[in-house]
Amino acid sequence: MDTIGNMLTSIRNAQAVGKQTVSVPYSKIKMDIAKILAKEKFIKEADHKGKKVKKTIDMILAYDDLGRPAISNIKRVSKPSRRVYSPSSKIKKIRQGFGFQILSTPKGVITGKEAVREKVGGEIICEIY
Repeated sequence: MDTIGNMLTSIRNAQAVGKQTVSVPYSKIKMDIAKILAKEKFIKEADHKGKKVKKTIDMILAYDDLGRPAISNIKRVSKPSRRVYSPSSKIKKIRQGFGFQILSTPKGVITGKEAVREKVGGEIICEIY
């Protein structure tokens, strides 16, 4: 099971039908990804609720004035069947800098821009634009 892929698909599907919120089961890496999405203004807010086994991440999705979703595409890069790693020197810009990559590095889950700045590579989790 690919829990991160399921989270990304839930976000994609919720924005396709115009939902305001989406809820996914909690894990630390998914919460880190949600915080990055909120920091980069692709979602409005991410918050975890519940206790122990019933923890969830509730995300408020972002839309523009015309009702278009802030995320036009979200793609899983590194999958359980095929892991994709990249050194900091090979991290590329997504959509000429309008998008970004999320990486899992020894310094935690960070964006591609931060990884290049800190000169640290890692596993490319997903691309968002």
